[in-house]
Amino acid sequence: MPKEQKTKKPAATPLRYNRVDINSLHQGRRGKHHDLVHGILHELKLLPSGSALEIPLASVGGIGLANLRSAVHRAASSESLTIETVAKEENFYVWKAGPK
Repeated sequence: MPKEQKTKKPAATPLRYNRVDINSLHQGRRGKHHDLVHGILHELKLLPSGSALEIPLASVGGIGLANLRSAVHRAASSESLTIETVAKEENFYVWKAGPK
């Protein structure tokens, strides 16, 4: 009767990356336009009803209109703020949406 051969377990490979507790991580998005968008939202919250913010596109650091609009909508949505936007020539306008 032949002897049973024991199979060796492969050696544990050392971990390459550190492990961290997910509770210690900030899980919100902080894109490259964070400071600009944060400032716009701050002013938007203070804006009286019936008014819009006029943001000169030349003053936003070369951010394209589509990227700016997306970033503002994404941030407003995360704060449960419904907004509307319009762009005309050199300016971007944003305001709080009224009831429909």
